[in-house]
Amino acid sequence: MEDHRSKAAALAAEIDHAKARGQRIGLRKSTSNLFRHRSQAGKHLIDVRGFKQCLHVDPQRMTADVEGMITYESLVDETLKCGLLPAVVPQLKTITVGGAVSGLGIESSSFQFGLVHETVEEMEILLGDGRLVTCSCRKNPDLFFGFPNSYGTLGYALRLTIRLIPAKPYVRLTHTRFADPEGYFARVAERANSAVDYLDGTIFSRDEMYVTEGEFVEQAPQASDYTYMDIYYKSIQSKSEDWLAAKDYIWRWDTDWFWCSKHFYAQKPAIRRLFKWGLNSRTYQRIMRLSCSVLPDSGGTESVIQDVDIPVGQAPEFFDFLFSEIGITPVWVCPFKTRAWDLSPLHEGLHVNFGFWDVIPSTHEKGYFNRKIERKTMQLGGAKGLYSSAWYDEAEFWTIYDQRRYIQLKQTYDPQGVFPDLYSKCVQRQ
Repeated sequence: MEDHRSKAAALAAEIDHAKARGQRIGLRKSTSNLFRHRSQAGKHLIDVRGFKQCLHVDPQRMTADVEGMITYESLVDETLKCGLLPAVVPQLKTITVGGAVSGLGIESSSFQFGLVHETVEEMEILLGDGRLVTCSCRKNPDLFFGFPNSYGTLGYALRLTIRLIPAKPYVRLTHTRFADPEGYFARVAERANSAVDYLDGTIFSRDEMYVTEGEFVEQAPQASDYTYMDIYYKSIQSKSEDWLAAKDYIWRWDTDWFWCSKHFYAQKPAIRRLFKWGLNSRTYQRIMRLSCSVLPDSGGTESVIQDVDIPVGQAPEFFDFLFSEIGITPVWVCPFKTRAWDLSPLHEGLHVNFGFWDVIPSTHEKGYFNRKIERKTMQLGGAKGLYSSAWYDEAEFWTIYDQRRYIQLKQTYDPQGVFPDLYSKCVQRQ
């Protein structure tokens, strides 16, 4: 903790100097899972790469104190030593705890525990004036409940206390196939009220979709390995039952970035044999940065990289829209329960996250399909992840997000506008 306090004080002083020069603040960091370009022009980049430690794991309280830039890969390694896991572990090893909180991280335990920020007990936020403010549901609750989905426009999380859960050595999986969306989403809703440990799904076509349930177990007759030649998402179609080591289950999507490794030819056997070391999200992320975008738009195509959250009752309608108007497969499905948070437009209750990422043919203007998705999502009372490209005009954006509440938070915690506002950062990409 002494080292953490020293680093935080140095960072606060750096922000203070940049502010005195009239500069806006940006982050210099090792990883980014944003799928939108950001302009760093005119910004002073503060180096937060050193804030990557697990400060303490408390097996009695079932919590971990961590720095904001620790990746979930490093955190899981530490908590598993105590037989524990974070209550919600986002899908990719390179996602950081601070990033998951400010960007609404999700995974297959979210039907129980909510989104990542709903598993946080306390945060230490670095503000634009160099102050370090600790917040929780009791201390500075306006910042605590306003920080999720703020994407670094109110401040940066340098330290967080997160909740943990007990883990067993293995996870037993069952994949149940469905042929109609009504029955499929009814099953998702039913199992979201069950005692399973993990719950998600994969849609391959209009009449082939799977609900995957995971249960911690002490022993397994065998354990599958999806870190090399075998590909996890393909196994869903061929196995009704499977077992994975707990750690391998947590990172089951990382090896092939769900299924997006196909864009880098990494699903070809010859490539996999030669580049086993490169089968991970970190490699794909580096390629993405080098190429400016993982799925660059070119003549006759449009990149559609979206995570959309829809109330479970409207999920069949969004399913039909997705296949009729967009046509991307596979699709990841992740149910989650949430309550109302200041900068989240979602109402309390059960929602379904649809994750779909690809390039599709287009003869329309740029953003045509992404705009269709945004409009349909609004119509159904849902919301989309702001980690990806957004096409809202400003008036429309602030009908979705609580502008009045955001202005109050901004005036309290960033009155000098050291950080860009939410619309500028997430839509205008400033």
